[in-house]
Amino acid sequence: MHEANLSQFLVLITAAVVVSSLFRRMNIPSVLAYLAVGLGVGPTALGWVDDVETIQVLAEFGVVFLLFSLGLEFSLAKMIALRKVVFNLGGWQVAVSSLVIFGIARLFKASTEEAIIIAGALALSSTAVVSKELVQRNELGQPHGVMSMGVLLFQDLAAVIFLILIPFLAGGSDSSLAAALAITLGKGALLFALMLAIGKYLLPFIFTEVAKSHSEELFVLTVLMVSLLAAALTHSFGLSMALGAFIAGMMLSETHYKHQIEADIRPFRDLLLGLFFISVGMIVDFQEVLANWPWIILITAMLLLAKATLIGALAYRHQKDRAVALKTGLYLAQGGEFGFALFALGEKFQLISKQAGAVVITTVILSITLTPWLMNLARYLSARFPSDKAQGVAQTRVEALTDACSELEGHAIVCGFGRVGQTVARFMRRSSMPMTAVDKDPVRVKEAAAAGEPVHYGDSERLDILKALGLERSRLLIITYADVDKSLAVIRKVRSTGSNVPILVRTADDSKMSLLQEAGATEIVPETLEASLMLVTQVLTLMGAPARKIHRQIEEVRRSRYKMLHGYYPGINSQLVGADGTPLEKLHALTLPDGAYSCHRSLAQMKLAACNVDSIRRGDEEFFDPAGDFILQPGDTLILHGSADQVEQAENKLLGG
Repeated sequence: MHEANLSQFLVLITAAVVVSSLFRRMNIPSVLAYLAVGLGVGPTALGWVDDVETIQVLAEFGVVFLLFSLGLEFSLAKMIALRKVVFNLGGWQVAVSSLVIFGIARLFKASTEEAIIIAGALALSSTAVVSKELVQRNELGQPHGVMSMGVLLFQDLAAVIFLILIPFLAGGSDSSLAAALAITLGKGALLFALMLAIGKYLLPFIFTEVAKSHSEELFVLTVLMVSLLAAALTHSFGLSMALGAFIAGMMLSETHYKHQIEADIRPFRDLLLGLFFISVGMIVDFQEVLANWPWIILITAMLLLAKATLIGALAYRHQKDRAVALKTGLYLAQGGEFGFALFALGEKFQLISKQAGAVVITTVILSITLTPWLMNLARYLSARFPSDKAQGVAQTRVEALTDACSELEGHAIVCGFGRVGQTVARFMRRSSMPMTAVDKDPVRVKEAAAAGEPVHYGDSERLDILKALGLERSRLLIITYADVDKSLAVIRKVRSTGSNVPILVRTADDSKMSLLQEAGATEIVPETLEASLMLVTQVLTLMGAPARKIHRQIEEVRRSRYKMLHGYYPGINSQLVGADGTPLEKLHALTLPDGAYSCHRSLAQMKLAACNVDSIRRGDEEFFDPAGDFILQPGDTLILHGSADQVEQAENKLLGG
């Protein structure tokens, strides 16, 4: 790599790290951060990076790996089952959207060639953004997620047709359009059959042999080789690279290596997808954007409204469910990244003006930028305006719950009937204590109810469900979910009614105990810490400690909200922050050398405040929870307890003052 290219790449990566960190703190999607970086450092704004072509080549692999990982979620059997969605709904969406956008473009005095290119760019949606958001939101298997992916797959096929069409519009092709389309379709069918055979007979053999080597490095290399070879194969046939990667992933979805492959490909996918969105921002002409921003806002608003309405209507025609149709329409309302390639080809054949290109490309980018917000809006609206069928079923379910629980009084309500909920219910039933449970898993509810368990199907986050279970008459509410956010939602719903019913919450650990307490939880049981206490009880019992002493120590730990168990000595791979970005507590041993600032001073004088001193070891003696008047001496070993920053600050103060 040339020195100039290296410096530009370093600028790009540095800007991406800084801007992504800032956007994450403001809870703004990372896609917007990457787009902002591309726009800011690109050739038409600050001009720090002008090697757009190299970045675009790397960025295209991000979409390839994304489609490969998505293919792992769709087996051939599932694709056959989705044929009506792909070809029926997808076909109608592309055809109707293209015709409507073509007509609107002609009304705005665009030439026929320009109108066709604009229709192709805006009728298709963003495969990269929508599929990425569906995966992150865990909605890929839901009805609207399946419909969205089906439409996107057909759009990838339609993209090839638009690319074939442009040379004919410019008069730059010698063969007929019908012949070119027939050849392309023939190539596609041949390619699919070839990859199907490779995927069924060759790939499982290759991965079995690689797995026998027990080499993670070789396994990752094989995954990269397969995905890139598939992309190169479809590209050589004149089709989309991403389409080939999707087919390869689909062929591997039925093997038992699926989950390992998905885990190995994720780091490459996420990194290169970031570059893809940066490259999108870099192609925007900043000066044209400033000159035409009113038109850009107007066209973006028209695109989102018209396309969401049209796709929503088609989705409702396909599946009579308003909530699913609403989500599908808003999820696919944006323009697609394919439009960038289409406009580049259009400019090459001089079919589209620079101004029209800048306006429409910026419209696509702005619509892509708004996609996460549109998805949140879709979820909000679908919850507020569910389908008539869903409303009727929900109302019937609430009435049935009310009747089933009408005689319960002073009972416990168990939210979540997984392993923990079932264990609680088992002991309560043996003790003849009144209780009822609610769970959203229909299979689990059916199995447990058939066995005589007092469990009902429903969402505990809904207040009408909780009231139907007899919340006002209950003695205790037990929340057993592993998801703390879900538990918080239930607690807040209950407390919003003014109810003072005691709430017992099970959590995986103690990282969000304060949040749960502030929300209104009465008691919190951290599963990991309680498991540690049970292990300690068995250890002390087997070591001959008196049962009364063991019980007293365990209860003391519980009364102190598990303070003694907070923090641990980190290892080489230990995390410093939790999944939500909050600092994790750690333990750190510090031995005071002769001459340290804190020697011959008391702990109170040191004013460590945020960092706790759990114990001090002096020779063979150990002092637990030392008081503020404890005088420190050279050779003392202090066990510091706090976040990484707090421990570091305390260590610096103890040593240097």
